[in-house]
Amino acid sequence: MTEKFEVGSVVKGKITGIQPYGAFVALDENTQGLVHISEVTHGFVKDINEHVKVGDEVNVKILSIDEGAGKIGLSIRATEEAPEKPAQRTAKPKKRPAQAQPANAESPQGFNTLKDKLEEWIEQSNFN
Repeated sequence: MTEKFEVGSVVKGKITGIQPYGAFVALDENTQGLVHISEVTHGFVKDINEHVKVGDEVNVKILSIDEGAGKIGLSIRATEEAPEKPAQRTAKPKKRPAQAQPANAESPQGFNTLKDKLEEWIEQSNFN
């Protein structure tokens, strides 16, 4: 098996079967490999049938060869150029947590108007 195929090489194959988890690709008359659903294309693939069908000729990259199990791992995605990523949003600045003010027994609880609290805030800021 490995005398004909090498890991990392790109070969042409024909899709011979499709399962929910991937597509089987014939590399020659005697050799077949599997393209896992995650290796079909860039991005998320919900339904493999939307991307490939039996009889399609595809270029595949050989990812792995397990002679003991007789399995070849293939990738269609590795033969395609990755799409450009959209510009990433800039991260929002992290908000600093509000600093807890010690509760004064003198300050009344509840809602106060801005006018009522303004003088108190000015006095507090002058001490800092």
